[in-house]
Amino acid sequence: ESPDLDVAAFVEIFESESREVFARRHEIAKKLELAPGMAIADIGAGTGFFAELFAEAVGAEGRVYAVEVSPNFLDHLRKRAHTRGFTQIEVVEGGERSVRLADASIDLAFLCDTYHHFEYPRAMLTSLHRALRPGGRLVIVDFEKIEGTTRPWILEHVRVGRQGVSAEIVNAGFRMDQQMHVDGMTENYMLQFRR
Repeated sequence: ESPDLDVAAFVEIFESESREVFARRHEIAKKLELAPGMAIADIGAGTGFFAELFAEAVGAEGRVYAVEVSPNFLDHLRKRAHTRGFTQIEVVEGGERSVRLADASIDLAFLCDTYHHFEYPRAMLTSLHRALRPGGRLVIVDFEKIEGTTRPWILEHVRVGRQGVSAEIVNAGFRMDQQMHVDGMTENYMLQFRR
């Protein structure tokens, strides 16, 4: 990740009502059925808006691991959690092959518009599998990749579509649990897998 990454510019892009996942963030978070005391990892936490929603849902006894690779995002996430008093958010520097979380430490791993960025998906999935407790959930929100429907820049930018993503995750030892429907979400899909 570039050291000169402009976080403020990304806050504007990521936290814009014109971005589907941001506009639908409350509905997406609700689908996760989070409960107080749960441990959840926001993988590729970016600017931290989901981590914050999760922190509210799991409460002071819960834990939210905001995992990022970019030093600038890591710094921003720490400041944001501190400023808003979310002591249950722990910022974690992930790697390109590992989420760097302890074995069996989380109930849920959440990846929003992150999976298609993985350069080593197999290694990352193995590391997520280890971090999840037995029966734990992996939830993916990512872009549809459909010729003739998907916007051209997404087609170029996204490595693999929904079916491919599903196949990779199942091959890594997860089982498909359900496809989740979020009203008004057309560019992205939401899938849940179980460890």
